Amino acid sequence: MKKRSALFALTFLIIFSAQTMAQDGMSIQKSNYSVQETTDRLERILTEKGLKIFEKVNHQNGAASVGMDLSPSVVLIFGNPKLGTPLMQCAPTVAIDLPQKMLIWENAEGEVQIGYNSADYLKSRHNIEGCTQELQKISGALRNFAQSAAGSN
Repeated sequence: MKKRSALFALTFLIIFSAQTMAQDGMSIQKSNYSVQETTDRLERILTEKGLKIFEKVNHQNGAASVGMDLSPSVVLIFGNPKLGTPLMQCAPTVAIDLPQKMLIWENAEGEVQIGYNSADYLKSRHNIEGCTQELQKISGALRNFAQSAAGSN
């Protein structure tokens, strides 16, 4: 019985650690809407703010196309060269994380969430020196987009 309890505890710890690690560097906002409605709201907000939406990736549809099930999960890829270019001038490697992306998904508990790379994560990952104002502007904009799409502001 002790071995089974220890094995259960170890399994839980591994699963919990993997979930925590997967979210390192991500800012996450809970949404009051479905994945579809949150995505629609985010698309509208981004367009109204003058950002270009480059792609919308529906992972649930992709999974269905190969006969697999997946909870609703959408990635919007968007950007504005006026904001991204200065970051790439400070640290060219940040281009791998640009344009910006936001993930809207339904978690195992049925909650809809919006996640995106935090500006602090980008700064750390790419050793960005300078560009403090740009990072702050991007951080505030991403937070506002997520909160507005989620209906939490």
